[in-house]
Amino acid sequence: MSKKLKKNKLLRKWGVRLLLFVILIGAGFYGSVYFGVFGKIPSESELANLSQLQASRVYDKDENLIGKFFITDREAIDFEDFPTDLIQALIATEDARFYQHNGIDRQSVLRVLFKTILLQDKSSGGGSTLTLQLAKNIYGRRNYPFMTVVINKLRESIVARRLEKVYDKNEILTLYLNTVPFSGDTYGIESASQKFFGIKTKYLNLSQAALLVGTLKANHSYNPRLFPERSHLRRDVVLQQMVKYNYISLEEAEVAMSEKPEIDYQTFGSSTGPAPYFNEQVRRQVEKVLSDKRYRKPDGTPYKLRADGLKIHTTLDAKLQEYAQASVRDRMVELQESFEKSFGKNPPWRANSEIVQKAVAKLPTYKRLESKGLSKQEILDSLSIAKETELFGWKENQVKTVSTIDSLRHYMKFLNTGLVSVDPKSGAIRAYVGGIDYRYFQYDHVVQSKRQVGSTFKPFVYAAALENGLEPCDYFSGREVTYTDQKNWTPKNANNNVDPDLNYSLTEALTQSLNTISVKVLRDTGIQNVIDQVQQLGVTEKIENKPSIALGVSEIRLIEMAKAYTAFVNDGRSVSPFFLTRIEDKHGNLIVEFEPEPALPKAFSETTQQEMLVMMQNVVERGTAKRLRKVYHLQNDIAGKTGTTQENKDGWFVGLLPDLVTVTWVGNDNAQIKFPTTALGQGANSALPIFAGLLQKMNADPSFKGITTRQFEKPSPEVMTAMDCPPTDKDGFLKRLFTKDKVEKDFKKSSDKTGKKDNKKKRKGFFKRLFGGKK
Repeated sequence: MSKKLKKNKLLRKWGVRLLLFVILIGAGFYGSVYFGVFGKIPSESELANLSQLQASRVYDKDENLIGKFFITDREAIDFEDFPTDLIQALIATEDARFYQHNGIDRQSVLRVLFKTILLQDKSSGGGSTLTLQLAKNIYGRRNYPFMTVVINKLRESIVARRLEKVYDKNEILTLYLNTVPFSGDTYGIESASQKFFGIKTKYLNLSQAALLVGTLKANHSYNPRLFPERSHLRRDVVLQQMVKYNYISLEEAEVAMSEKPEIDYQTFGSSTGPAPYFNEQVRRQVEKVLSDKRYRKPDGTPYKLRADGLKIHTTLDAKLQEYAQASVRDRMVELQESFEKSFGKNPPWRANSEIVQKAVAKLPTYKRLESKGLSKQEILDSLSIAKETELFGWKENQVKTVSTIDSLRHYMKFLNTGLVSVDPKSGAIRAYVGGIDYRYFQYDHVVQSKRQVGSTFKPFVYAAALENGLEPCDYFSGREVTYTDQKNWTPKNANNNVDPDLNYSLTEALTQSLNTISVKVLRDTGIQNVIDQVQQLGVTEKIENKPSIALGVSEIRLIEMAKAYTAFVNDGRSVSPFFLTRIEDKHGNLIVEFEPEPALPKAFSETTQQEMLVMMQNVVERGTAKRLRKVYHLQNDIAGKTGTTQENKDGWFVGLLPDLVTVTWVGNDNAQIKFPTTALGQGANSALPIFAGLLQKMNADPSFKGITTRQFEKPSPEVMTAMDCPPTDKDGFLKRLFTKDKVEKDFKKSSDKTGKKDNKKKRKGFFKRLFGGKK
């Protein structure tokens, strides 16, 4: 044998040995990955029970999405909800042989091996299949001391093969589309569809489906909100791929390419979306429910709000909420501008003012630095360090270089608000605005804030008066009275047009919101009787036993005011506002259902309820809320009551429709900052316009016709007779001659109520004018 043959034989021998060695090493390496040396790989049985983190969704009463709670924004849907165009766009672009391979596309692997690696052709494409991508989406990738990419690829290939054994192709597509990351830190096609287009996946058209599939190549670079032109070009590539694989015709692609999908970007996080304050209360209540051991998963473990894809159904009306938010914004933008201008160059939040200094000293940062032993000046120096900060503004947010103190002063100037609309028959909350912007003002003015309620308290006083023997046509003098046993307290009327020589009927006194008479009515009724009445209406706040409660000095939460007022349009029974109707698991199985709490026992008689409702209709017709008719031209059946507190710190309005009770409040969170004038701060100017704007929007929407066109039931003939009297009556000459303008009296003594019940038809009474033409 020649030397050459011997050499070739030796080379072949060692070549075979080397090949076997490489195969052995490769097999050993693959085996080490397969058997979990680099981390356990899920078994087929584990893959069959995949449990991915899913966002829990919050729905309004009509199944509209209004919020989410999540760790990752993911929402699972079924294969039947995927439009055909979406599936075809995905396969044409990401895995053309999806239905032919078993998780590993050997043609793609060979292409990558020879073209991409050996020939360095970067345009040849990747070898990853949808199943491989799914494995990566579910389990992510790890970092290893060496060969990280190779190890991760091997792990994914093993998982992919197992997935193909456990699931059919449609199930793999479902898992993929429910887990794949889209732009904007969004996971799953359903979340992406709702975020970018405001629609469910099943309603995506060809152009929209292709655009979203196109973003998968590079989530940020092809984000349709940030880079619309770039994302449209990528969409066109997807459409061309669909033509290439005969999923659509060239004509269909050209039509889709000519479209520019309108982005309707929406966020549904816990602090964003259409009802963030409402959703925060939902979160608190749901977490409380889920902590109850009665409501557990079938395996006995507790549900997780941010991971288990719960379906939370609420009472909110998304459309009414939209109108409420818009009405709040419309009014608050205008009112804020007037508020700031009214102070001129010396606003309460000016630098180094006493109010600012007190507010700075209450800051958590101030107290923390103080606890460390820093001097006052050292603390102020620390709080004066400026940095870039995004500041809230009604027109637009701005990034400015400001200190902590500057930021505090900026936010001190803003008026805040609260609004809640409630179904008076059930207590279901239909609209809920806890403040002007949850991202910057997280204090909820509906359920957390206690504010003086002003004249919105007066209907409670008058209802108690009627229940305790007074009549709508009992007359009281409008003159001021000094009560010697109350430290010479002299209640005054906000309106200087009150004639001290006139006597006002109970109805007229409430219509004009006369303070002097409200105190006299309270005195004749008895303070404790009024307090009892308020408690019967469901108010749980403590009402102090003092005469000034007649003027609304009590601090009550807005939601409790709504609860109390439901009695006036619900046969004298208050109902408790509630948020939740039911909670389901991710499969739609019922976890818990909520029923409205039973209405409270009757707080007053049917006669009192009818009389009070007419009195508050009168407030709207020609009293303190008459601008609803004259300025906003509202023709609905409306009853209501305005409220303004001491020193113009709070403005209130309660609007009553037969099927909706709405309470609005406006004020500053800092009790030391008040409206400089009554004209600006009174409830009729600050809070009432929010209700008016809301009702205008409802009137323009035919879907609310059932609420907006409803009329109050006509009172009984007995009530009509009892209320048919002149609004005012004048004392005779002799009585006026011998009556002083101010009469000192003890509060506990009887009032100067005339006791005069004159039902003679001196002129046509309000009731006849209001109802005479109706049948």
